[in-house]
Amino acid sequence: MEQTNTTVIGNSPKLAETVQLLRERRPGYSLPQACYNSAEVFAADMEQIFYKEWLYVGLTCEIPQLGNFITLEVGNNPITIVRNKQGVQAFHNVCRHRGSRLCTSKKGKVAKLVCPYHQWTYELDGQLLYAGNEMGDQFDKADFPLKQVHTKTAGGYIFISLAENPPEIDGFLAELERYLEPYDLENAKVAVQSELVEEANWKLVLENNRECYHCAGSHPELLNTLLEWDDTNDPRASDAFKAHVARKAAEWDADGIPHEHISFGLRNRMVRMPLAEGKVAMTIDGTPACQKLLGRVKERDLGSLRILHLPNSWNHGQGDHLITFQVIPIGPQQTKVITKWVVHKDAVEGVDYDVEKLRRVWDATNAQDRTLAEENQRGINSVAYEPGPYSPTYEFGVVNFVNWYADTFVANALGQSLPVELPE
Repeated sequence: MEQTNTTVIGNSPKLAETVQLLRERRPGYSLPQACYNSAEVFAADMEQIFYKEWLYVGLTCEIPQLGNFITLEVGNNPITIVRNKQGVQAFHNVCRHRGSRLCTSKKGKVAKLVCPYHQWTYELDGQLLYAGNEMGDQFDKADFPLKQVHTKTAGGYIFISLAENPPEIDGFLAELERYLEPYDLENAKVAVQSELVEEANWKLVLENNRECYHCAGSHPELLNTLLEWDDTNDPRASDAFKAHVARKAAEWDADGIPHEHISFGLRNRMVRMPLAEGKVAMTIDGTPACQKLLGRVKERDLGSLRILHLPNSWNHGQGDHLITFQVIPIGPQQTKVITKWVVHKDAVEGVDYDVEKLRRVWDATNAQDRTLAEENQRGINSVAYEPGPYSPTYEFGVVNFVNWYADTFVANALGQSLPVELPE
């Protein structure tokens, strides 16, 4: 009988096959087809990436008061995030009685968390308060609190991890707090949000975001204000661009506004880059989207604070509003992208900002990106697909993402630890 050298990892030969696939992939090329359309690889992605890494899930200003909550699903795991006396805490949105979801709406405000099935009632800190009188004399409420999810906040952002022992993230969060401090997001609000379902694998959605090779041909609205490069070391950066960055950096330094490029491995990065000359916001004409500035911001022209958090978020912070993007995988070829436009909490719609102007550029860009990702997916599904080469000049961000994905997947699957990601 022919021998096989396939190692079973966690009783899953399919997982071992995916690990081997990623180990044998050609560096600098797109991933093998199965990584983009296989149900088995998608399930493994959820187990090894989305159930083990830190995920961006929302903003603290979305739950400003005691009892406010928001909900989401990470794969098959319903999660609720609530403001309690201790701060912001995430729980598995699962009753300890027979498993029903507790919070069934996307957001709300409650005094207690009450299961709609049999009215088991929990304190906002997850402790079981009431289970009726039918559970018997041996029943101890203290044995059945809600199951907590690791939760961290920084600068108004909320992160969760479903892992038993999540990876180190405190260094990044400390820098995120510093970079977001000028915006005072605790005193902000979500003016509007959109949810877009793209018929494409989540990695294609991220790959598309990590390069602007396609921007000139696909994003006319975005390029009215966005400067493509985010580093003066970019080989394509012109002397005029470098001079523009230097002028703005001097202004930001004078106001104590962080702007330097800082990275934590390939997972996290932050940098503030100017918008096009004379533009102060990512609107169709570059004029302000909101008359009321965020936090302690005094000057409108803060460029764009670009924040990347793998595996599921990118962001643009400006003087008058901030935009967050959240990626939620739904299936092997289906991904939800949630976009939130954030303004000062006291800004009044129709007076300080117009919703259509606020969202026009990114509504157009998101729709264009959806088409690009979906056409990419359709081509990848073909028998003709084989991994193709990335451009080292234009698609280095995609190479970084794919490398991070492959290295993280393999390390998590094998129970290994990647090196602690120190700031660069």
